[in-house]
Amino acid sequence: MITIKCAKCGDKLLRYKKIGKGKILRCYFDRIFEDKTVKKDGKVYCKCGNFIGVYEKNYIKMRQKNFTFSGKFD
Repeated sequence: MITIKCAKCGDKLLRYKKIGKGKILRCYFDRIFEDKTVKKDGKVYCKCGNFIGVYEKNYIKMRQKNFTFSGKFD
């Protein structure tokens, strides 16, 4: 389980079950356990206004430089 945080303000955004190693390119909805993001017009933002990603069919396409993460990969 990993915690995804805003790179700008440091607020926790998502608790996500990452499978495998590598970059976080997409966050699938069925693996998100906690969501504290702001959704607006198909886009995902932090409370501070930092753009995090775009809603697609069954996942969020993540913007790589706008978030950090910590935790353990499964």
